[in-house]
Amino acid sequence: MDVLELSRLQFALTSMFHFIFVPLTLGLSILVAFMETKYLRTRNDMYLRMTKFWGKLFLINFALGIVTGITLEFQFGMNWSKYSEYVGDIFGAPLAIEATAAFFLESTFIGLWIFGWNRISPRLHAISIWIVAFATNLSALWILLANGWMQHPVGYVLANGRAEMVDFGAMVTNPYGLLKFGHQILAGYAVAAFFVMGISAWHLLRQNQTEFFKTSFRIAAIFGLVASVGIAIVGDFHAAGVAEAQPAKFAAMESVWDTQKGADYNLLVIPDTSGEQNSVEALGIPDGLSFLATKSFDSEVTGLKDIPPDERPPVWATFVSFRLMIILGIAFITLAAIATVKSGRGSLLKSRKFLGIMVWALPLPYIANQLGWVVAEVGRQPWIVYGVLRTADAGSPAVSASQVWTSLIAFTLVYGMLGALDIYLLFKVARKGPDDDLTHIVKSATLQGA
Repeated sequence: MDVLELSRLQFALTSMFHFIFVPLTLGLSILVAFMETKYLRTRNDMYLRMTKFWGKLFLINFALGIVTGITLEFQFGMNWSKYSEYVGDIFGAPLAIEATAAFFLESTFIGLWIFGWNRISPRLHAISIWIVAFATNLSALWILLANGWMQHPVGYVLANGRAEMVDFGAMVTNPYGLLKFGHQILAGYAVAAFFVMGISAWHLLRQNQTEFFKTSFRIAAIFGLVASVGIAIVGDFHAAGVAEAQPAKFAAMESVWDTQKGADYNLLVIPDTSGEQNSVEALGIPDGLSFLATKSFDSEVTGLKDIPPDERPPVWATFVSFRLMIILGIAFITLAAIATVKSGRGSLLKSRKFLGIMVWALPLPYIANQLGWVVAEVGRQPWIVYGVLRTADAGSPAVSASQVWTSLIAFTLVYGMLGALDIYLLFKVARKGPDDDLTHIVKSATLQGA
């Protein structure tokens, strides 16, 4: 492998590993904040125990997410210096705001939340975790606006051999970035919902603290249903945005080879990339693809044959990832809807098969998130900034393959250990369940301060 391929592999591995932690942080912070607020309003001990238990899992995940995210920004300077030089004027702005505003808020108030038990008023303590949740999502906004600019660059001019920003407002209001943000945070909420439902289902199958985990399950089920439906709605608009801004990616997502008007949406498709066609097309929905792309049944959809071969993304990886993501998205809506109904009717404990399914469903939103990033990033190739800068022209000329190999191996080993540590800690805390003794101590102190 040459330097470019190694650099791409390294960034893909480190970003996908980091992205294991981010979605859960986005959603679980909101669930923990809701539980603590519920305790403040009801003074029901159970909600305080929920805050402590799910909050502990949130903190483990949060800490690993911070550690694994730092290396990504270093890679822009190490392996992607040409990219940094070419678009640093634009890409650096949202990253700087994310670090100085969102991350500052996040770090400050999570410290206050961790060490504030018994030291600040319960109301201020609850406000702290809400600010953490807000800052976490704000952080995602700036990261995704930066990524959205790479997908659909706006508000810039090419001057002095580089891209220079001329309209910051255009980048902040870039519809591509905003839709990407909406789609992603909802996907993070689904991860958190299925995380809570999966662990709760595991305890309910063992009839361990049933009232605690039934209530946790019900809260997560409603949260997950709203998130899953939201993912589908925002995802539909996002797909239309992709069709408009990146027709090559959209064509690869759907394996469309010939430009056509009133294109059908085929539920069953098997691409034949060497023959530039589909070897199987079946179960078509008349004009469905045109409607998906433009919200018009007779509109034209661009095929891959009308895109130069050196500007086409890898079809198989993009197509399969997109199809699997859609299938999983449908499964999330179905499972969350059943979970909401069963937990609302009080029949959850009798549904042991369904509880078992929810335990095994826990990793599915993680997989869907990874597939989404494959669609977004592999589907953008061969561009690192769509239509502006090719990935092949963005690497660091002074870096050797042996140097990238060294850092790649180091990252793999360190991340492997961090991943194992994360799984061990999450599994240990989740299996143990809520700590009643610690809760009692905190409860006494917070009530005194109320």
